[in-house]
Amino acid sequence: MHSGIHTAIFRKRFFASAALLAALLMISACSRNKVEAAPAMPPPLVTVVKATSQDVPKYLDEIGRNAAFEAVTVTPQVGGRIVERHFQDGENLSKGQLLFVIDPRPFKAQLDAAQATLAQAKAALDLAKIQFARDEAVIGTRAISKQDYDTKKNTVDVDQAQVEAAEAALETAKLNLEYCYIHSPIDGRAGARLVDVGNVVMANSTSLLSIQRLNPIYAIFTVTESDLPDVQKQMAHGELKAAVRLPSDTENAARIGRIEFLDNAVQNGTGTVNLRATLSNPDRHFWPGQFVDVKLLLATDKGAVLIPNEAAQISQKGPFVYVVKPDSTAELRPVVLGQRQGDAVVVTKGVAANESVVVTGQLLVRPGGKVHVEGNPQAAPAANANSKTNGAGAQS
Repeated sequence: MHSGIHTAIFRKRFFASAALLAALLMISACSRNKVEAAPAMPPPLVTVVKATSQDVPKYLDEIGRNAAFEAVTVTPQVGGRIVERHFQDGENLSKGQLLFVIDPRPFKAQLDAAQATLAQAKAALDLAKIQFARDEAVIGTRAISKQDYDTKKNTVDVDQAQVEAAEAALETAKLNLEYCYIHSPIDGRAGARLVDVGNVVMANSTSLLSIQRLNPIYAIFTVTESDLPDVQKQMAHGELKAAVRLPSDTENAARIGRIEFLDNAVQNGTGTVNLRATLSNPDRHFWPGQFVDVKLLLATDKGAVLIPNEAAQISQKGPFVYVVKPDSTAELRPVVLGQRQGDAVVVTKGVAANESVVVTGQLLVRPGGKVHVEGNPQAAPAANANSKTNGAGAQS
């Protein structure tokens, strides 16, 4: 009897365990079917732009500085005390404008003395001429000796030389008096004055004022000796130009200047050579000493391929882009980038004109994977069809 009871209990436990195992197997199968039936991730949404082909300028990007077209430090040509000033610091000056006056009284006295000396010399010359003319009339009659005649003639010559010396001294006195009135030698902008009224200045020594001409203005920059042959070639073929702008300016605001100077030697140590562009600057947009961005226009690259700057990505192996094929798959293309052209960049290798490159959404793109092109009705059906196929395969 006890054996039958134990047998019945064993059978109940066996069937309960079998039922539990069957239930677990069914749950596992259902879970696996649900995972297999989960829909695939949709292709990432991207925007594309077609690469274009056009002629673009070839240039060198350099950093330069502005310099005044003319710069003059005004110094006095006579010494004395400053008695007048006729300009304001920072004023725009015209050529010939009166700047300073040095006390002219000592030089006016020198001028008066020179005039008196000249008058005296002329009077002595006139007397000598009269005496010589009288003796010359009677020299043939032997009324005077030949020695007296020669003496009178020499006196005329000496007095004539003294008159000429007095005239030269008078001209010097006039110049010195004119030098008391100091005028601007050029059109330009005044700096801060270096002396005030009452200061005593020395001739050709004391600096009074700095004046700089701002229109036109120079942009001075350098190129490497490796670029020098291209620069020389373009200068030989015609006029070489440069686009110059301040770092805060947009590229469209750059002003074109003529390259009128190429230095005659490469600088030791740096391996660079100086160039200078001349720019129109009527509005004083550029100022001496400012840093400027310079694009030296060398030639035109015919049929260059351009893509937007944001299309190019950087990896450890270098720059690359994603090119979308007609079947909506994205191909990773290593590229060689050239010069920037505003919001675009030249691609010298890796992309052909009219190929579609991804400009946004690159982070979710997988090389060789499908993409959904925004605004492209032909790309969406291909992506949807691929999604349906994946779902049907999962259900089977």
